[in-house]
Amino acid sequence: MDLSFTPEEEAFRAEVRAFLDENLPDELARKGRNTEGLTKEDMAGWHARLNARGWLAATWPTEHGGPGWGAVERHIFEEECARANAPRIVPFGLNMLGPVLIKFGTAEQKAEILPRILDGSDWWCQGYSEPGAGSDLASLKSRAVREGDEYVINGQKTWTTLGQHANRIFCLVRTSTEGKPQEGISFVLVDMDTPGVELRPIKLLDGGHEVNEVFFTDVRVPVSNLVGEENKGWTIAKYLLTHERTNIAGVGLSGKDLEKLKALSQQLVRGGRPLAQDPLFAAQMAEVEIDLEAMRVLNLRMLSAAKEGAAPGMQSSMLKIKGTVIRQRIQSLIKTALGASAAPFPARDLPENALSVPQEAAGAAAYYFNHRKLSIFGGSNEIQRNIIAKDLFGG
Repeated sequence: MDLSFTPEEEAFRAEVRAFLDENLPDELARKGRNTEGLTKEDMAGWHARLNARGWLAATWPTEHGGPGWGAVERHIFEEECARANAPRIVPFGLNMLGPVLIKFGTAEQKAEILPRILDGSDWWCQGYSEPGAGSDLASLKSRAVREGDEYVINGQKTWTTLGQHANRIFCLVRTSTEGKPQEGISFVLVDMDTPGVELRPIKLLDGGHEVNEVFFTDVRVPVSNLVGEENKGWTIAKYLLTHERTNIAGVGLSGKDLEKLKALSQQLVRGGRPLAQDPLFAAQMAEVEIDLEAMRVLNLRMLSAAKEGAAPGMQSSMLKIKGTVIRQRIQSLIKTALGASAAPFPARDLPENALSVPQEAAGAAAYYFNHRKLSIFGGSNEIQRNIIAKDLFGG
C-alpha cells in the first residue's frame, strides 16, 4: 500500500504552513517551544484565529461548521501545528463532545451546542473518571435519578482537566443498577453553574493547576440534556474514547520533541564530544526514532482505512500504547541529556544571572513528570492491551 502523500496533500501542507507563518503569534510559539503553560486567553485566542479560517473543528463535517477534511488532511494539519509549536486545540468540546453530538445528539442539541463550541461561548470539560473508576470506567458510582422532567445527580468526578476554565461538563452517570454495569450508564450534559456543582483544584507536583475534582450534590438537570438513549451511554463512551485515544498518540508532537532531542544532543558536550557521538545515547535515540517512524506508518495505514470508512477499533488502542510510550521515552532522554540543567521551572522564572544552559532546559523536568500521566489517562495502557487481546483472540 502506498503511504506517500499525493501532490494535492502536499499542496495542503504548504497552505497550512503559510497560515501558521502568518497567524501564529510569536509569543504563543515561544510558549510552545519552551513548554510553558497557556492561559485561557491564549487558548481562546488561538481557537478564534482557527475558527475564522474555518479550521477549528478539524473532525467535523462542513454542514456543522467543520472544514470537511479527510483523515490525511487532519494528520497533516496536526503535524504542521506541532512543528510550528502552535498550541494544541483543547479537545473536550471540539474533538470529543462535538463528534458525539453529530452522531448521537438530537437536532435541537446540535443546533444549540455546536455553534457555541465553535465561537467559544461554551468551554467543556470531561466528567468520566471517579475516585474508584478510572480505567475500570464501568464501575462508576455517580447516580442520576429521574424525577419528572429532571435528573437529580449525586456523585464525584476527578482528574477533570481544565475544569477551572469550563462552564459546562459532559458526564457519565449511572441511571440503572440492573444487568451488567455497562448497561446502566447514561451520557448527560451539565452546566457548571448549576446549584450543587462544586469544583476543587488538584495541585500537581510542579505546583500547577491542570486537573480538578468535581462534586455533584442534588444537581438538577433537564432530561433534554441526555444525549442518546437512557442507559445506552456506554456505546457513546466507547465512541468518544476512540477519538480521545487516537488524539493522545501525538505523532506530530513526538516528531517535534525528537527534533529537539537531536538538536540538544549536538549542543551538549560530554567527555569532550557532542552527546550525539556517545554510542549508548546515540543508540537510544536511534531506537526511539525507528519506533516513531513505525508508529507513523501505522497511523497512516489507519488514515488510509478511514478514507474508506473503516472504524479504527483496536488500532486506536495500539496507537495510544505506542504513542504514549514513545513520548515518555523522548522526554526521558531529553531530561537525561540535560542532567542537572533540566530545570523544574519555566524560562520566565529563571533569574537574570542563571547558569548558561540551553533554552530547552527550562521546564524540562516538569514536562517530563507531567508526561508520566500519558500511559494512564484515556484508559491505561494495561487496559488497552486487554482490549487488543480480546479483539484478536476473542473472549
